[in-house]
Amino acid sequence: MTLDTPPFEGLLLERRGHVAIVTLDNPPAHTWTDKSLAALTRLVAGLNADRDIYSLVVTGGGEKFFSAGADLKLFADGDKGRAATMARRFGEAFEALAAFRGVSIAAINGYAMGGGLECALACDLRVAEEHAQMALPEAGVGLLPCAGGTQWLAWTVGESWAKRMVLLGERVDAATALRIGLVDDVVPRGQALQRALAMAQQVEKQSPTSVSACKRLIQGARTQGPQQVLAAEREAFVALFDSADQKEGVNAFLGKRAPQWRNA
Repeated sequence: MTLDTPPFEGLLLERRGHVAIVTLDNPPAHTWTDKSLAALTRLVAGLNADRDIYSLVVTGGGEKFFSAGADLKLFADGDKGRAATMARRFGEAFEALAAFRGVSIAAINGYAMGGGLECALACDLRVAEEHAQMALPEAGVGLLPCAGGTQWLAWTVGESWAKRMVLLGERVDAATALRIGLVDDVVPRGQALQRALAMAQQVEKQSPTSVSACKRLIQGARTQGPQQVLAAEREAFVALFDSADQKEGVNAFLGKRAPQWRNA
């Protein structure tokens, strides 16, 4: 899989050095379709195969919407087959995003609702602009978050706030999202992408092979007990000695120079 396999319907891809920027592009609200979800799955696979990409930034086009999630018109006729297809597409896309080997950052530039917020939750870090609004309102229309929302939200903000947002349908603004740990930073309007790119620059100082291993271990703590993960941690530490980046990192430190990572 490569990044030279167009098109990525509903998505715009830009590369800036070691960073891939994916802009959600289905105006006006950047709702997800089965084709755009399949495109995201394919795009992330291509990024995983590109060793020069260390970070992925996801944002929405324009100033109002990150993403409003799925278009409810798709579900108006009660077609269970269509529902099953969309649920599968959402799961494949956002689970692929969550498993991206580098660091993923959501630059939330406006409304992130339903599947839009689930996309942001699938990322490692989130930056929100001060006017952003976030919610998982599916239960209010007889549905539920099926793209990881019930799980990733609870892991991120804890069970109580997850229940408030999912069971009560509470919408949170950027300031509240920062307070409860739903986002990692709040910036003025129009500056989320800039802040996300600054975070990506910090990632470039780290060994990409170490970052990938550490991410797997951190996320493994969600589903495995401490004894399993602690053993895996020690094994991963030793495995890094097979990498060129381990040798480069230690020798660069001892030589008092900046390391030149190879992601190998």
